[in-house]
Amino acid sequence: MSHRHALRVYYEDTDLAGIVYYANYLKFIERGRSEWLRDLGFDQAAMKAETGQVFAVRRVEADYLRPAHFDDLLEVTTALADWTAARIILDQMVLRGDDLLFTARVTLACLDARGRPNRLPAALAAVLQPG
Repeated sequence: MSHRHALRVYYEDTDLAGIVYYANYLKFIERGRSEWLRDLGFDQAAMKAETGQVFAVRRVEADYLRPAHFDDLLEVTTALADWTAARIILDQMVLRGDDLLFTARVTLACLDARGRPNRLPAALAAVLQPG
């Protein structure tokens, strides 16, 4: 269950040297996660509106391996590593062609409207079940 999302590095993503500012990799992988869920047919806005549930990043382990630069075309890959009743663990990478620039393992927690841990929506759990 792997997903790919292409993006371009804009000037606003970089520092004065034209290198992507480190925190922007977290924005890039956030986009990748959102598109991964969307491609699974899962609408986060509808989930929040209907149930009050949201996903929050609980943990990120990140490795910055090589810099990306202004105008680079990047690809964010997102793959399911594991999941539990209330969490999703994803492995994500940012690549420029064949060059691996950044890796992260991200743990998402499903929260209710009061910010307390909650079970994943049944429809999402059904999609995550191995085939």
